[in-house]
Amino acid sequence: MKIRMSMKTKAAVLVSSFAVLLFVVVGSFGGVHASSNDGAYRQMQVYSEVLSRVQSEYVVDPNIAAVTDGALHGLVESLDADSSYLTPAAYKTLKAHKAEGKGDIGATISKRFGYADIVSVIPGSPADKAGIEDTDIFESIEGQSTRDMSLAEIRDALQGAPGTTVNVSVVRARRAEPEKMTITRDVVAIPAVSDKLMEDGVGYVKVDALTKGKAQEVAAKIKSLEKSGAKKLVLDLRNASEGDETEGVAVANLFLNHGTITYLQGQKVPRQAFNADPAKAITSLPVAVLVNKGTAGAAEIVAAALLENARADVVGDKTFGEGSVQKTIDLPDGGALILSVAKYYSPSGKAIQDVAVTPNVLVADDTDNIMPDDDDSQPPPEAEPEAKPKNAPDDQLHKAIEVLKSRSS
Repeated sequence: MKIRMSMKTKAAVLVSSFAVLLFVVVGSFGGVHASSNDGAYRQMQVYSEVLSRVQSEYVVDPNIAAVTDGALHGLVESLDADSSYLTPAAYKTLKAHKAEGKGDIGATISKRFGYADIVSVIPGSPADKAGIEDTDIFESIEGQSTRDMSLAEIRDALQGAPGTTVNVSVVRARRAEPEKMTITRDVVAIPAVSDKLMEDGVGYVKVDALTKGKAQEVAAKIKSLEKSGAKKLVLDLRNASEGDETEGVAVANLFLNHGTITYLQGQKVPRQAFNADPAKAITSLPVAVLVNKGTAGAAEIVAAALLENARADVVGDKTFGEGSVQKTIDLPDGGALILSVAKYYSPSGKAIQDVAVTPNVLVADDTDNIMPDDDDSQPPPEAEPEAKPKNAPDDQLHKAIEVLKSRSS
């Protein structure tokens, strides 16, 4: 009898906690209609019934705490990869780590297919030195499956004091079994923007990340190339996934003297448009922008703005799809909810987070696709054919130059 009462008490606490969470998610955003709330609370009744059945009929006495965490993780992660639920213990750890000096592995991480997905790796970073590649999947970090971790927990676990190590299990195309790898954390240095003048007056600018100050670097490289005789430009944003959206706006403005670059909007976030300032445009040369599945966030803003304002051809593979703003909401039990509260949109109104950027000149990169798109039910990939060697011809760059040659100056 004591066990039955204890389980009922736990169940009541669980349902109450779930109700609080649903209220935060559904009811705390202004402008939500009553009918929407009614639908949410009807789902609560279904959840309560499921919980009751689990409690009374499951084959063994269920671990209610684990059921609670699993339900809340699943609820929030079904929204998008950047939204997370943190238990009180996880949130306490996250806050403690934020106060410390950080080393990192130098890779952009998202969550796809249920696991930690490597969007891109910063050249020269600890991840790069350890042999981590774009499109790798971390099956586990320090023995814990990333399928059971929120994105916030994954990113936190990969950070730490410079010189410390983190052990990961890596799943990769071309390999049938996960590989154990050790990465030594360090302070990550973002490579400088590079440039070169190619044949036929084509100036090439490579950007590895759009962190603070990169727009100024890009501007300086463009001016230098023009002085050296460049008549056309290639802006290479492949694998540029780190950075700040405002820096992306600034880079796009270098090429645009009018039009909308992007806008930000959410249920409680009024629309904020970012329009091109004619005074900040520095070049009118024809442009081709290179992108791939490692192009994300700020770099996607650049690509979408130049494409939809008919300022540039975008060449390569479909981008990753990242562009939202998160808010951390403290929960009554000491846990936290990290919610995406606004998204960045292309000039035509496409949410970059949802649809990414599709080039108008598609040139697929064979190494980009190791899993079906948008299928969270698939397990990590097994062995696949060998990818192209790193010294293979750059088909995407060659196509971009070909497109530029076909355009009049």
